[in-house]
Amino acid sequence: MAAEIVKMYREQMPELRLIGKRYGDGDRDANGSFGPKWDEWNANDWFAPLFGSAAAIADGDATLGGMRFTEGVFEYWIGLFCPSGTSVPEGYTYVDLDAGEIASFWVRGSMENGEIFGMDPCAMCMEAIKKEGWKTAPDGWFFERYADARFLTGDSEGKVILDYCYFLA
Repeated sequence: MAAEIVKMYREQMPELRLIGKRYGDGDRDANGSFGPKWDEWNANDWFAPLFGSAAAIADGDATLGGMRFTEGVFEYWIGLFCPSGTSVPEGYTYVDLDAGEIASFWVRGSMENGEIFGMDPCAMCMEAIKKEGWKTAPDGWFFERYADARFLTGDSEGKVILDYCYFLA
């Protein structure tokens, strides 16, 4: 069974600061994944200095994989959303994000076979955005939101939910 969208909605995001570390295509593993970078974050407990600053928004303490293309260059950020102006701990970097509306999708599937990651769920979400008549922001951010309550606890079938979110125009 393939991954499926189980919830889709629009939400307002306040002005935020994404604090974390930025990666690029050269940081992918041989399979094109940033999975080893996530393993490195978890092994080194790099989220710990950020959790006290996590933004008070829906799922504000969710870890994030933020993505965008800037002048044709792909960026992948691992980190957390924090309130605008939050001090950045040594060893981290940041990018400030304007307030805006996002399309949020709960994608349910198996983590074991990887069906909730990559291009297929992104294409599903983009098709749903198109079907609704929504438009993504040009050169806008999109991100994976790893909300503990949905992502870390599998349901009775062992499926988890990963959020995919896209800034709208």
